[in-house]
Amino acid sequence: MPTMNFIERDGSTRSVDAPLGLSVLEIAHKHGIDIEGACEGSLACSTCHVIIDPTWFAKLATPTEDEEDMLDLAFGLEATSRLGCQIVMTEALDGLTVKLPAATRNALG
Repeated sequence: MPTMNFIERDGSTRSVDAPLGLSVLEIAHKHGIDIEGACEGSLACSTCHVIIDPTWFAKLATPTEDEEDMLDLAFGLEATSRLGCQIVMTEALDGLTVKLPAATRNALG
C-alpha cells in the first residue's frame, strides 16, 4: 500500500498508509492527523490547507481555479500550498510529504 508523510505542527513526521483513491484530507482523518476539513471536502473552505514538499509539488495535477480561489483564503499560504481535499492518492504519489501550516482560518465557523 502506498504511504505518505505528514509533517505535523510540532515538526514531527508521521508516515501513514495512504489508500489509493482517498484524498489527503481523508487519509489525514483516517489516521487522526489534525486537519480540520470544515466543508468535508466540498471545496468551500481552506481548512484542509497543506504545504506540499517542493520535490512533490510538480508531480501534482494543476489546481483548478476554484481551488486557487479557496487557497487565497488560507492562513500562511506558501508557493507550494494546496488543499488536501483536492489531492487524491495515486501510485505515483507513494511517499508524498505534506506539511501542516501553523494555523488554519475557518470562514465557515
